[in-house]
Amino acid sequence: MEGKLIMRAVQYNSYGRGADGLKHVEVLVPTPNKDEVLIKLEATSLNPLDLKFQKGVARPFVPRKFPVIPCTDVAGEVVEVGSSVVKFKAGDKVVALLNPFIGGGLAEYAVAKECLTVQRPEEVSAAEGAGLPVAAISAHKALVDISGIKLDGSGTRMNILITAASGGVGHYAVQLAKLGNTHVTGTCGARNIEFVKSLGADEVLDYKTPQGATLKSPSGKKYDVVVHCARGIPWSTFQPNLNDTGKVIDLTPGPTSMYTYVWKKLTFSKKQLLPLIFIPKEDKELKLLVNLVKEGKLKTIFDSKYPLSKAQDAWAKSLDGHATGKIIVEMI
Repeated sequence: MEGKLIMRAVQYNSYGRGADGLKHVEVLVPTPNKDEVLIKLEATSLNPLDLKFQKGVARPFVPRKFPVIPCTDVAGEVVEVGSSVVKFKAGDKVVALLNPFIGGGLAEYAVAKECLTVQRPEEVSAAEGAGLPVAAISAHKALVDISGIKLDGSGTRMNILITAASGGVGHYAVQLAKLGNTHVTGTCGARNIEFVKSLGADEVLDYKTPQGATLKSPSGKKYDVVVHCARGIPWSTFQPNLNDTGKVIDLTPGPTSMYTYVWKKLTFSKKQLLPLIFIPKEDKELKLLVNLVKEGKLKTIFDSKYPLSKAQDAWAKSLDGHATGKIIVEMI
């Protein structure tokens, strides 16, 4: 691409202010470094982490500087490649995870590292692909890397609890867990019970009912693993529902969960709380997940879709905290 091209983008200039802090701007199209690709974006998905960064939970590290164009999970078409890029060429359809320290997803163009970009087959739409990176990789790490579930259905049968099972991470976690040899219990609000069952969950708890709040399995099973995608549930609620060596994998760790993690380690407890720290370095998991979507084994369910011009509405919807599946912004 030659010359100084201008693109539409959405950015914020300071911490806080929610959707009101987002501003529509015109800025220069970024230039890829030697190990990067420039992507003409078709779709971007929002994650709770994007909202947390705006609130300042990772200051001063994220964002690195203002103004910032938020969001990291994108899909589109490669239009330019850096000098050392060998896996991609202009015209390739891709899914990518952008640098979380920089962002860039709420725009018409973005640069992504070659090592965090994967080919997107024609069977996978841009919106389906854009939903995957942070949410589906987090679910995969919790279930496969930490819990040892085998997605071919082999391995020891495990009882799994997934909290917030209708959300962005949760809806992927239910589907991935059911590819393994598992019995899955999910939690959600009353309106999403049938939805979570349709994803494959064996049991579903309404977290607002007295029984649901205890997290106790309706069939009396003790959990081997809890994939904890919700917030505000203390260790004391999980503990009686775990088997002797059960573990809670916290995908939204805060100070309390970090304290519990350290305490359980220091006291050599067999029951563990493990915070999931997500630091992507390679494309292997994303490639696997895109292929599962291609094969029809994993689906991205959309809560809602918005054009870039309505990005503030998408942000407000995500802030509401009750999305069913993924919220997508499309570059139309």
